[in-house]
Amino acid sequence: MIPVFLGVSILTFAIANAAGDPVSLIRQALRQASPQVLAALRAYYHVDQPIYVRYLYWLWDILHLNLGVSISGTPVMARMGPWVFSTLELQIPSLILAVLIGVPLGVYSAIHQYSKRDVAVTSFALFGYSMPTFWLGLMMIIIFSLYLGWFPSFGAVGLNPLNPWWGSELGDRLAHLIMPLLVLTYVELATFVRLMRGNMLQTLRDDYILAARSSGLSERTVVYKHALRNAITPIVTILGLSFGSALAGAPGLETTFSWPGLGYQFVQATFALDIPMIIGITVVITIMLMIANLITDLVYGMIDPRIRLD
Repeated sequence: MIPVFLGVSILTFAIANAAGDPVSLIRQALRQASPQVLAALRAYYHVDQPIYVRYLYWLWDILHLNLGVSISGTPVMARMGPWVFSTLELQIPSLILAVLIGVPLGVYSAIHQYSKRDVAVTSFALFGYSMPTFWLGLMMIIIFSLYLGWFPSFGAVGLNPLNPWWGSELGDRLAHLIMPLLVLTYVELATFVRLMRGNMLQTLRDDYILAARSSGLSERTVVYKHALRNAITPIVTILGLSFGSALAGAPGLETTFSWPGLGYQFVQATFALDIPMIIGITVVITIMLMIANLITDLVYGMIDPRIRLD
């Protein structure tokens, strides 16, 4: 994790500084900054030092949980907490739903290989995988918000607390969550359906499955007690990768629904030329991905006795 973090931090810092002098970029965003403010910014960013020295200053601040100060004047770390929870509120349930729906569909598709039901399941999943999240989100907003009026079209909570959706604060939160959650779940669904189908087809051809069938066990017992336990193991591995791909697509999805998460705030920070915020969000997303991959590796070793962590 440490080499990966250092590599990402070097690339992030280099790309951000390749866009130009950070003080000059912030000056464009502030427009009317006093000479005292500009002098303080130059001292804060150490613009008189070489870029590698500035990187070491920046890395030292990160190690002390200091992600810098936004152009709004507030510390980046202080503003980051609610955004992280908003993103996880969307990402984690979508992964859970994608697994709970995708694994049974993949098993069903493998059992009925090359049938019309198999083609229907795989086509349904691949259609969602092929659709850009922002396009699918816009279609849902047009249909279910504009025309039918079932769900709100943007945000995580209603603008009028005296008139919440579905009559309560919890109902208002759920009403805003449903459409982005469904879009993200549908997009992630195909990965688990395809992986589960392929693993099941391979497992069902193994010798121990043939032996189990020849011993007189029912097909349900063979499939769900013996084959599924071995075929489902790679799903744990793909969970970490799916979490990473979902975070990579967060700016598009969250901006479509104005969902106040890391992706939406990243886009807003880009428009505002808020370099400290852009770098801070990138660092936080990197840490989230590394933690997710670490948990995936540990869980994989726990559920598969053939894996040993030395």
